Amino acid sequence: MGYRTVVMYMEIGCFVVCVAGWILVCSTMPTEIWTWSEVDSIVLTTSNYFSNLWKDCISDSTGVSDCKGIPSMLALNWDIHMCRALIIICIILAFFASILVLVGMKCTKLGGSEVANARVTFAGGMNYLIGGMCSMVAFSFYGNKIRSEFQDPNFRAQKFEIGVGVFIGWGGSTLLVVGGLIFSIFAGREGCRSSSDRDRYQAYQIPPAYAVAPTQTGRSDSRKSKTISSTASSFSGISSITRTTSTNSYV
Repeated sequence: MGYRTVVMYMEIGCFVVCVAGWILVCSTMPTEIWTWSEVDSIVLTTSNYFSNLWKDCISDSTGVSDCKGIPSMLALNWDIHMCRALIIICIILAFFASILVLVGMKCTKLGGSEVANARVTFAGGMNYLIGGMCSMVAFSFYGNKIRSEFQDPNFRAQKFEIGVGVFIGWGGSTLLVVGGLIFSIFAGREGCRSSSDRDRYQAYQIPPAYAVAPTQTGRSDSRKSKTISSTASSFSGISSITRTTSTNSYV
């Protein structure tokens, strides 16, 4: 199995993981149980209070439940607004990341060259990673707030516990972070390495002015060799004539 095949299967697995994490994060928005509290002071029935970022609900053991939306957005604390904004940013980034990854994956063959596909996949992985970090911050901050209020002895209001929505959000954020990190590492290594190799090759490429120099040197060397050979032949001719003249004079 070649390297390209291994990377292709890895991209498919990471894409499935990231889409699953995105679905989990999206499912936390309509989930009503982010916080819950049980009040059993009533003799016949037990009341359960639960809420999320958008509404507060109450139910009892008889099956009757009632939810009320938060009446004013401006009256909310800044932490609720921050959690809402971070989760919505995560959903949007993960959506566009899915489109980028589908274009840049090796198995889809929708993009251009291998380097271009790797860079598109790297962009999608970074969107997954940033979106997962945003949602992780939101869910962690919300869960830490519930924990601090529950363990604070001076907090006199009704105390809540962490609900199932926060745990689902933690799981989805973890999947997004892990999948986006693997996408970014493999695709970034391939895209950045290809560009750096190309730049290095261009940097060390011989300029055209110096490319002709070996040919001229070869020609000059051949001319020099021809000159030397002709000179040597002329010297040999002169020496032979001199020897002949001396022989004749001796005779």
